[in-house]
Amino acid sequence: MPLALASTRGAPQTKGEATRDLIVGAAYDMARQDGLEGLSIGTVAQAVGMSKSGVFAHFGSREDLQFAVLESACERFVGFVMTPALKARRGLPRLRVIMANWCEWARYTQGHCVLLAAVGEFDGRPGPLRERVVQYQARWRSELARAIRIAVEIGELAADTEPEQFAFEIYGVLMVLHHDAGLFGYDTALARAERAYERLVASYSP
Repeated sequence: MPLALASTRGAPQTKGEATRDLIVGAAYDMARQDGLEGLSIGTVAQAVGMSKSGVFAHFGSREDLQFAVLESACERFVGFVMTPALKARRGLPRLRVIMANWCEWARYTQGHCVLLAAVGEFDGRPGPLRERVVQYQARWRSELARAIRIAVEIGELAADTEPEQFAFEIYGVLMVLHHDAGLFGYDTALARAERAYERLVASYSP
């Protein structure tokens, strides 16, 4: 199933919807710095100038707020990386745009990607939040594999290319980019990521 794109409302927001979005936006900014586990109803309420009971009126628990922030992070990522790529021709051109946008996302988030942080936070912690993190990651990996599979079908990649393996390798390159950008500088990390990607494409060429 394709990764869900960010939803858009056809009608103007109600006051309640606008307040909810304000809370999620503030919580998202906080989660970029402190992770989902760093969120609390009290600190979020303070950040948006509301009472704790006011925030509880929109989110019945801290976990509900964490779910909403995780969903928001997914929508932001898809809107930044995948949605623009859909305008490119299917096959390697689209895959290259996905790669370029993902690299730009690493620069944009400056090493503070909520989705990646959530993987580390909930990796060994069973529960609903971990299940949602796994779901999002699996769906994104599936989207990468689907783009690769199309490139194989139209003859731009070798017929024996295993899409899931290639997707795994692309994912690995981007993880190192996220990791190195903060330690050694984004430009240096980007140059190495781009070289690694081109080497991967060449290795799978027909």
